[in-house]
Amino acid sequence: MRAYERLIKYAQICTESAMDTGTTPSTPGQWDLARLLVDELKELGLESPSVDEHCIVTAWLPAAPGCEDAPALGLVAHMDTAPAFTGKGVKPILHEDYDGGDIVLPQEGRAIRAADFPFLAGMRGKTLITADGSTLLGADDKAGVAEIVTLCQRLMAEDLPHGRLCIAFTPDEEIGEGPDHFDVAAFGAKYAYTVDGGAAGSIEYENFNAATAIVEIAGVSVHPGTAKDVMENALLIAQEVNALLPPEAVPAKTEGYQGFFHLDRMEGTAAEAWMEYIVRDHDKGEFTVKKALLERAAAQVQAAHPTAKIQVTMKDSYYNMKEKLTDCMHLIDNAKKAAELAGVVPTVEPIRGGTDGARLSYMGLPCPNLGTGGYNFHGPQELACVEEMDAVVDILVNIVALYAK
Repeated sequence: MRAYERLIKYAQICTESAMDTGTTPSTPGQWDLARLLVDELKELGLESPSVDEHCIVTAWLPAAPGCEDAPALGLVAHMDTAPAFTGKGVKPILHEDYDGGDIVLPQEGRAIRAADFPFLAGMRGKTLITADGSTLLGADDKAGVAEIVTLCQRLMAEDLPHGRLCIAFTPDEEIGEGPDHFDVAAFGAKYAYTVDGGAAGSIEYENFNAATAIVEIAGVSVHPGTAKDVMENALLIAQEVNALLPPEAVPAKTEGYQGFFHLDRMEGTAAEAWMEYIVRDHDKGEFTVKKALLERAAAQVQAAHPTAKIQVTMKDSYYNMKEKLTDCMHLIDNAKKAAELAGVVPTVEPIRGGTDGARLSYMGLPCPNLGTGGYNFHGPQELACVEEMDAVVDILVNIVALYAK
C-alpha cells in the first residue's frame, strides 16, 4: 500500500483535537486512529505495538542483520488535526494529472486558486489530494503517520538496511500537548525526526519560541442610560490593549524569522472579556521582549481604567530546538543527503510554528522535522501531493540506511 492510500483512509477518521477539555487525548476520536494503527503495525510484524493510557502509540522495528550497532533512530508523527477548522466528515478527493489551474472544491463554493498559492505551478501533471471544501484534509499530520507506516512496510518487505527504529504517534500536538506524557527513556531512541512538515525535502531544525497569553478583563457594567463616568466596557478595554501592540507584528505581515502577536480568540460582553494570544519569536531575547510588551500594554490600560480589572496569564509552550541541535548537525546533514539520493532538492528553513520535536529536543531527544508533501495546513485549502508523499518515503528509507552504516 502506498502512503497516499493510507492518508485517504486515516483522513476519514475524525481526530480533531480540542482546547480545554481537561482530558488526554482531548477528543475520543483520536483513540479510533490509535487502535487502527496498532492493528496495522501488528500486521506488519513490528515489535510490541501498543497504545498507552495517554493515547500514545509506540512500536519498534529491530535492526536488520548486520546493523545492530547502528544508533536507535526514532520517527514521530501526530494523529490529531487542528481545531482551527473542522476535521469531521472528511471526504478526500484525488485530482489526477493536475493541470496547474484552480482546483474547484465541490462544497462551500471554495477553490484552491493557483494565483494564491504559487507552489502549485510546480505540481502540474501530478496527483493531488484535497478535501471537498467543507473540512480540512488532515495531511497535518496524517501524511506523516502514513509515510512512517509505509516506510516500515517497505523496510520489511524489501529487506532494506536499517538500525533499530523506534516509532511513535502522538495525540494533541495541535494544542501543544503531544509530548506531555512521552517517556523518552522507554522510547529508546538516541536521535529522532518528526515527519510533520510541508514540501518533500524540507528540513527544519529552528522553530519559534512560543507562549500563550490569556488576558482577562472584568469591566464595570451598569445601565447605559446612567453609565456616564461609571461604566467600564470590557470589550472596549480589550481593544485598547490590542491597540498598544505593534500592528505590523501579526502573522499576516511577518515571515521567515520575524515574530508576532497572534490574537487567536476573543470573547466577551461589556461586563467581561477574554482574549487569547499566541506570542512567538525565533530569537529568545526578542521573545522575552514581546512577552514583556504585552504585560506592559495591559498595565498601561489598567492604569487608565482603575475600576476595571485586567489580568494577564502567560505560559511558555515550547522553545527553539536549534539550541539543542547544534551538537547534532549530522541529523540535518544526513537528511539533506537522503533527499538528494531520492532525487529531491533539500531545503532547510525555519518553522513558523512548532512541532512535538521542539519539546522532545528539550526532553533529551534531539528531533528535527521533515516535510510530508502536504501544504496549506489548518484549513479547507489543504492538500497533499501523491508523488511527494512517495518521495518522502524514499527519503526516510535513505535516512535509516545512512544511520545503519
